[in-house]
Parts: sequence; structure tokens; C-alpha cells
Amino acid sequence: MGRAYQNRKESMARTAAAKTKVYSKYGREIYVVAKSGGADPSANLALRRLIDKAKKDQVPAHVIEKALDKASGAGGEDFVPARYEGFGPGGCNVIVDCLTDNNTRTFNDVRLCFTKAKAKIGAPGAVAHMFDQRAVLVFKHGDEEAVLEALMNADVDVSDIENEDGMLTVLTPPNEYFKAKSALTELLGEIEFEVDEITFIPQTSCTVSGDDVALFEKFLDMLNDCDDVQDVYHNAEIQG
Repeated sequence: MGRAYQNRKESMARTAAAKTKVYSKYGREIYVVAKSGGADPSANLALRRLIDKAKKDQVPAHVIEKALDKASGAGGEDFVPARYEGFGPGGCNVIVDCLTDNNTRTFNDVRLCFTKAKAKIGAPGAVAHMFDQRAVLVFKHGDEEAVLEALMNADVDVSDIENEDGMLTVLTPPNEYFKAKSALTELLGEIEFEVDEITFIPQTSCTVSGDDVALFEKFLDMLNDCDDVQDVYHNAEIQG
């Protein structure tokens, strides 16, 4: 399970070429998290994680500061989360997470992406039960046992840990994220995480092959072009 998230990341990386689109999505998410939990990262752990992630993705400081300033002021946009689920090309399971100020518009935009890709949008809960939400931390280290011992000593609930060519992948429940990261930093000092996120990991994979491959990539491109779409999770495994 520990490597299953990688297919989703690689697919989305190909569709996230437009930096302004990436900046806009981060700005919107930072605004929403800061608006709901406060604009001080030291007191809002979710905001701190999001800002760290934005910096790692090279989002300019002025984009982050503008979102925080907007969240600190009165009024502003009223964005709410929206989640859509369905079945993509080749029958793969898909979750689309959005932030929207107009549910009707966002639903129609996302449904159109499914329709154009000959895919089917489903009812709430149609595929979410086929995914596990996990915090994922990936970093270079050779001693799996020492890392596991440090996590256990810190009372971290470890869902999975694996070592592949000196690259460790640690998975925990989302609410264990900060405890796990603190334990790793205490053990290893300032380390560079190759992956540092909370994501949905599919329980099973679905092979997408033949003509469905191009259709699937077009599907991701269309979703990424939707202003309200923040993230896409799937269990597609591209073949060929």
C-alpha cells in the first residue's frame, strides 16, 4: 500500500504545468484553512502544514501572504469544500476534491469532465470507501528498525512502513501526522522529505490500458483546468 499514492502524484504532476493555476489553488486553500482555524501558523497546525507544502512547491511568499491577509480581514469569499466521486476511464475509482463558492457551477464543471471522458460521476460515497486517508512521509534513510522504534516510542500509530532502496515510506492516520513528523525530526534532525502530505491511498488498483490511457490523461487535464478543483485521487495504474 505504501507505494500506491505514487501513481496519483505522477499523473497530477503531468497536469500541473501551469504555475499560476497551482498558485491560485494554494492561495484558495490557504485562505480557507486560515479563515476557519486562524491565520497564525503556530496555532493552526493544518495551516502550518499547508504553508510548508506550498513553500516546497515553490509558491511565492507574496501568494501565501496575500491569502493570509485576506483571511484575516472581514468578509471575503465564502468557499466551502465539495467532493465528487465516480468511475473514470477504464473503470478506475476517482475522488475529486474542490473548494467552491457555487456548488451548482462546480458540480456541472466536474460532471462535464466525466462526461467528455466517457466516465460516470457517482453518488456521494460511491468509491470513497475504497480509499484510506493517510499521512505519507517519504525520506532517505537506511535503518527502518530505528525509525520504527522512534515512532513507537513517540506513541505514533504507524499504519505501514517500508524500505525501498534506502527510501523509507511511513504511513500514519491523518491525526498522527504532526506527532510522526516531530518524532522523525527529533531522531534525524532536519531532514528533506521527498513526500510530505495527507492523501487518499487506494486499497486496490485498476489497470488502465489501450485507448483508455489517452482518455484518462485527457480526463485529468480537464479536471486540473477547473478552477474549483483542488485535488484528484484515483486508483488507476497506467499500462503501456
